[in-house]
Amino acid sequence: MKSVLVVDDKPEIRRSIADALIRYGFTHILEAENGRQAVDLALANQPLLIVMDYVMPIMDGITAAEIISKKCPTPIVLLTTRADPETVEKARLAGISNYVVEPFREDQLFPAVDLAIHHFIEVASLRQEVAKLKDTLESRKVIEKAKGALMKQGLSEDEAYRKIQRMAMNKRKSLREVAEAILLTLD
Repeated sequence: MKSVLVVDDKPEIRRSIADALIRYGFTHILEAENGRQAVDLALANQPLLIVMDYVMPIMDGITAAEIISKKCPTPIVLLTTRADPETVEKARLAGISNYVVEPFREDQLFPAVDLAIHHFIEVASLRQEVAKLKDTLESRKVIEKAKGALMKQGLSEDEAYRKIQRMAMNKRKSLREVAEAILLTLD
């Protein structure tokens, strides 16, 4: 189910955006009339996309986007009449993926939505890759430390590494887990 959250305090604008997004291929439309409702609906439903107005009662769109981006990252397209550098920077820092200046036409919304979704997917993929690389680097550091500790006991570098490998295979643990255990027992 391709769900989208449309947030605007004006029902006629929400309806117009929802109709356009249905033509774009979304099958489930959630609607909110202020930023607080947007946060609640986004956290509860985790939509594929959020299209949100900036100026709304109770909580503005940038504040809502910042909360949503921290708790459940989602591509967000901001609709606003403001195109000044300060507003654009606030939107960027809040995690907003794209920006459409009002009044907008439907043919402006589609590219903004498409770019926001694809940019979000690319950034999420890069974040996963960075996290994996950090974990690999941390594992490597622990293994090298354990290898060094075993070398202080008289093993060569190759022997120390092979010992860690054998222990990992025998105990069905990762090299990092075995290296951490070796460091704990040698302290």
